[in-house]
Amino acid sequence: MLDKKTIETVKSTAPVLKEHSSEIGKRFYELLFTKVPDLYNLFNQTNQKRGIQQEALAYSVYAAGEHIDNLDAIKPVITRVTEKHRAIGVKPEQYPIVGKTLLEAVKDVLGDAATEDVLIAWGKAYNYIADAFIEIENNLYEETEKIPGGWRGFRDFVVDKKVDESDIITSFYLRPKDGEPIPSYEAGQYLTLNANIKSEDYNHIRHYSLSDVPGKDYYRISVKREDSIGDQPPGLVSNYLHNQIQSGDILQFSAPAGDFTIKPSNKPLVLLSGGIGITPLLSMLNTTVEKHPNRAIYFIHATQNSKVHAFKDHVAELAKNHEPVHSYVCYDSPTEEDKQKHEYDKEGFVDLDWLKKIVPNNDAEFYLCGSVPFLQAMVRTLNVWGIPKEQIHFEVFNPIAILGE
Repeated sequence: MLDKKTIETVKSTAPVLKEHSSEIGKRFYELLFTKVPDLYNLFNQTNQKRGIQQEALAYSVYAAGEHIDNLDAIKPVITRVTEKHRAIGVKPEQYPIVGKTLLEAVKDVLGDAATEDVLIAWGKAYNYIADAFIEIENNLYEETEKIPGGWRGFRDFVVDKKVDESDIITSFYLRPKDGEPIPSYEAGQYLTLNANIKSEDYNHIRHYSLSDVPGKDYYRISVKREDSIGDQPPGLVSNYLHNQIQSGDILQFSAPAGDFTIKPSNKPLVLLSGGIGITPLLSMLNTTVEKHPNRAIYFIHATQNSKVHAFKDHVAELAKNHEPVHSYVCYDSPTEEDKQKHEYDKEGFVDLDWLKKIVPNNDAEFYLCGSVPFLQAMVRTLNVWGIPKEQIHFEVFNPIAILGE
């Protein structure tokens, strides 16, 4: 346990780290990749270029310091991070160099404000937190290996087939190359790809939600092709998968992971997705229809238009054939053909007035997935509606752990 003086020092200086979070995060990664270039293989370089990884690191450091005497208060953050670490293969021996580099970054950014007492206290706090993470992650590694069909590290999978779901989303059906069994998973979890692209110096790791019902002898991920927008370059890995990977090719994945799963409840299920955020919620929809066919489900999907709307017919068919399933579609940029057919329920964006019209009441479990702006808007909307925090669950496709604060 940490001594009283250390706890007081860390808690009192945590706001200072928050104030300089961007600079500390940026400096940390500059130092880390200079010392250990191989760690490029573990970190999403696109998130690095966009500053997302740095922001996530800084938030985590501040949150851990603020709650150093009660880590249970940030249990959702810890759970999410340790699941990611297990998925990408973080090792216990990597923690010391990260801690040492983090303190160097704090010293470089804060200068004289980072006194010896402050650095010593944060060093002790980091080691305390690291020990907790290592223990949790070791347990996750052991549990993953022990489940039927489970494995540690990355395993070769053959792309059995590719299926176009929309103009920009393609599904990849994956079977293990060794022909051995694969473990099931919980709806909402993801696979982690270790992409070895010939033109790149380092491997690229990406998380992709599983988009089908668990318990089959294959996995399915559905990937959006990220095109260039303005100064933003096209998505390296998504374009690699769409344009280069074909049926019969081999891809490496770690075992299913993630904490975004359906919690036990008898309340109606509201699945609210934006764009490619449909993938884990589709798995939740399919799984609930199969295992709990009488549970009321409100599946609400927001996207641009029918051209990019994946799984449209599948969801419509489920809603047609299963009375408890209600499907609603919101297009912000419907095509002329969309307007003629009018196969959507709202033009524009999801708002509270519309939600109140299509969902009978707010006594439900809400599961959200989409871009950070989409999730921030939805969390704010649900807060205004009075939805308790414990009934709002979300997944994001970048390292930022907390929304709506």
